[in-house]
Amino acid sequence: MISSNAFSFVNVLEKTADATYLRHEVISNNIANNDTPNYKRKDIKFETYLKSELESGSDLASAVSNINLDKLNASVYTDRSELSYRTDGNNVDIATENANLAENQIRYYTLLDSMTQEFSRLKSVLQK
Repeated sequence: MISSNAFSFVNVLEKTADATYLRHEVISNNIANNDTPNYKRKDIKFETYLKSELESGSDLASAVSNINLDKLNASVYTDRSELSYRTDGNNVDIATENANLAENQIRYYTLLDSMTQEFSRLKSVLQK
């Protein structure tokens, strides 16, 4: 009854949670370097990779089961390196970083909750 793709959603959620955790580290690093001259804020690219992988199927279930998890990795990049908000060359806006951090924390806990729900569904199926 359970196919080999039973954990596909969990695997994708796990990769997404890993990217969200990495984003937390990157944002924290941005905040820590708020006063570092010439520091340029960093961010991660993940959502575009996920979106392109999910477009491969006719529906969500088939797209998730066909995702190549090796291609689904976050990458860190320097955001707007040519831009500087201040005379010291730094482009970190602390208010924006704090808002991004709060949003990212909500996203991370939502992903963990989604994984818990997915495991509960699997457990329910196995108990019947």
